[in-house]
Amino acid sequence: MYNEEEILNLLKNEETQRKAFTMIVERYKEQLYWQIRRIVLSHDDANDILQDTFIKAWTSINLFRGDAKMTTWLYRIAMNECITFLNKQKAQTELSLDNPDAGMVDKLDCDIYFNGDKAQRLLQEALLTLPVKQRMVFNMKYYQEMKYEEMSDVFGTTVGALKASYFHAVKKIQKYIELNY
Repeated sequence: MYNEEEILNLLKNEETQRKAFTMIVERYKEQLYWQIRRIVLSHDDANDILQDTFIKAWTSINLFRGDAKMTTWLYRIAMNECITFLNKQKAQTELSLDNPDAGMVDKLDCDIYFNGDKAQRLLQEALLTLPVKQRMVFNMKYYQEMKYEEMSDVFGTTVGALKASYFHAVKKIQKYIELNY
């Protein structure tokens, strides 16, 4: 059974640090994968970012003070890795000015792991119309059912700002679906 307090104690000891980190990876890899996947859409890209997240966490594990929960710290790293990835991707790809996220929709179409129906695809398309941070907030609240207080620690912003961001995201998604269904 996973006990965060025990894990944090194991992390402090060089002899047990690797074992503790392995337990952290096992505990959080799936939920982090799905959070990342909802942002970048591609299975392969999500796996790469997940790996980068854990590498970054491992190389800076001695900096983790335990002020926040381990999940919060890992989510922050993962979200920063997603933002870095998306920014690099936009810089490398010359996309249409009319539809800057067309490449992301194409990725969804080509992804052999996506098996959603028309409604699911429409939701994914709607999510792509959102700014990256707003999309992340929506995904954490809607799919992960994360509390605003936890998201506040991840994003370093106020609960009120996150509630507003989620509200606006929902309205944009509803409008997109109404226009395209």
